[in-house]
Amino acid sequence: MTTTANGTLHLTPEQVEATAPGYAALREQPGLARVVLPGLRTPVRLVTRYADVKAALAEPRLVRDRGAVPGPVDQEGDAQDELMEAAASGLPAEYVKYFSGHLALFDGPEHARRRAPLTRAFTARRIAALRAFVEAKADELLATAARDDGRIDLLQEFAYPLSAHVICELIGVDERDRDQVCGLIRDFAYGDGSRMGEALAGIVEYCRDLVARRRAEPAEDLISALVQGAQADEDGLSDDELVGIVFLLINTGITPPALFLAHGALALLDHPEQAARLHAEPELLGRAVPELLRHITLVRIGATLYATEDFDFAGTPLVRGEAVTVSLLAADRDTAEYGESADLLDIGREFGRGDGHLAFGHGAHYCIGAALGRLVTSVVLDRLFVRRSSLRLAVGREELEFGHWPADGFHLVSLPVRL
Repeated sequence: MTTTANGTLHLTPEQVEATAPGYAALREQPGLARVVLPGLRTPVRLVTRYADVKAALAEPRLVRDRGAVPGPVDQEGDAQDELMEAAASGLPAEYVKYFSGHLALFDGPEHARRRAPLTRAFTARRIAALRAFVEAKADELLATAARDDGRIDLLQEFAYPLSAHVICELIGVDERDRDQVCGLIRDFAYGDGSRMGEALAGIVEYCRDLVARRRAEPAEDLISALVQGAQADEDGLSDDELVGIVFLLINTGITPPALFLAHGALALLDHPEQAARLHAEPELLGRAVPELLRHITLVRIGATLYATEDFDFAGTPLVRGEAVTVSLLAADRDTAEYGESADLLDIGREFGRGDGHLAFGHGAHYCIGAALGRLVTSVVLDRLFVRRSSLRLAVGREELEFGHWPADGFHLVSLPVRL
């Protein structure tokens, strides 16, 4: 961690990891540190304490749309713009709007307008109905690996395909189109990058066609519910916004959940006593899911927030237009919230009311897919650790390959295991 003359800390990917000692120091110091996140240029105020992170995510004077800050803003650069540019780099210009139209970038009434139809369609009944599909697809993928001497890349050959098929099932991708769409998703979300732009174009065009088909012939799926809601609501979503919502589900409902499943499995392999306990006490599955979500907190850094006025927050005077972001991971490892065992993985940990962690965020932007994430995680843990005790790495721990994205820490590239 390097510090410039003006006191700004320049963080590396290693320093936004759970094991980085800097988080404890940042939580203990008064006020909010001014940092530059890995791979970016623009400094932000970083919130690291659990109570402060929760407060920031519910603070109406901290907004996600920089354009909503009143008056001219005397600030050069923008961390959120840097992230958007990195995400859209090399992609066809006509499709970039599906990034800029991301729900996470809106506030207040506009955010509510875009989110409400999805919330209404994302019912508990619809999610619960997916359990049988998730179980069958997980069993199918593992059975294929068992025929190949039990070796499988748990990320590339299990977690990614499982997440892709679950999202396709949820959205309502027709069975005859499933292989094509999952292929496009693979090339866009977790392929080698050579076909990313072409795959994005294919996904968007397929979504447009699916919206048109479901408008003509509704089915019992989420996209039909969204289309019908848009038709019934005078202020409903446009076709482009509907396509954007489907793209949002694909973009956020596959890579993050797949990476979390792989990192969750690795965490249990790194803590064999916890894996053995889960196998011996399957009733702990309901506690293991939130504990792994807390311990890993896959989305380490939250969205960029902007102060709409001058005010004091977490012991720091914020200037109108100043950028703030939250470290969800630091919050979920805060000893003030979880005690001295905050850094430990304990599948028997008891949580209070609510989630017991901030891995899904908090407030108006709380993750819409949280219930689905919990369902898929419980099925995967059951298949990998409750019903078997033989899962092990197929390579040395030091041979595992990791990569990282701007403003983030490290993520697995693959996870070779033997069942």
